Amino acid sequence: MALKADPFVQRRLLDLARIDREAAGVVHRRRSLPELAVIQSAGARLTELRAAAALGDAERGDLDRDVRKLETEIEAVRARSARNAERLSAGTAPAKDLTNLEHEVTSLGRRQAVLEEELLEIMERREGVESTVSATERDLAAVQSDVAAAEQRRDTAFADLDSEAARLTAERQKVTEGMPADLLALYDRIRAQGKVAAAPLIGSRCDACRMDLDRVALAALQKAPVDAVLRCDECGAILLRV
Repeated sequence: MALKADPFVQRRLLDLARIDREAAGVVHRRRSLPELAVIQSAGARLTELRAAAALGDAERGDLDRDVRKLETEIEAVRARSARNAERLSAGTAPAKDLTNLEHEVTSLGRRQAVLEEELLEIMERREGVESTVSATERDLAAVQSDVAAAEQRRDTAFADLDSEAARLTAERQKVTEGMPADLLALYDRIRAQGKVAAAPLIGSRCDACRMDLDRVALAALQKAPVDAVLRCDECGAILLRV
C-alpha cells in the first residue's frame, strides 16, 4: 500500500532534512578542527623532545659523576705530592728515599697534568650537553605552551559545537513531534544509507540528486494524490511538491 501523509506534515521533512544537514556539519566541524591536528602533531613532537631531554639529562648525570671522580683523583694526587714535597723539604730521609721521592713527585706531577686535561675535556663536553639540554627544554616548554593554547581553543570550539548540537536536537524533536511513525521511519531509513532523505521537487528536477525526472515519471508524480508520499526514482529521496 502506497504511503500517504498530510502534505503539510510532509513539508516538515524539509525542515528535518535541513536540521540533519546542519547536525552533520556540526559533527564534521568537530572532527576537523585545526586544533586537533595541531595537538596530534605536537604530541609526537613532545614525545621526541621528552626522550631527547631524558637522554641529555642522563648524559649530563654521567659526566657529573666523571667530573667528581676525576676531582677526587686529582685531589688525592695533590695531597700525595704535597706530603712528598714536605718530606723532601725536611731532608731527613735517607738519600735513596729522597731520590725515590723526587721521582714520585715528578710522576705525580705528570699524572696530575693528565687528570686535569681529562677533567677539562669532560667539563667542555658537559658544557655542550648542558647547552643542548637547555635548548631542548626551551623547545619542550614552547611546544607545551602551544598545546595548552590549542587545547583551550579546542575546548571553546567544542563547547560552542555542543551547544549548537543541543539546539538542533531540540529543534529536531519539535519538528518530528506528531509526525506519522511510518513517514519518519522511511525518512530515517533513507538517511541511514548516507543519502539526502527529503528534498523539494523543483520543476522536473529532484533537488536531492539534481537529476531531471523523465516525462513519464514526472507525469506520474503530477497525477499522484496530494497526500501521496513521492519518491525520486534516481536517488530514492522523498520528494516534496513546493
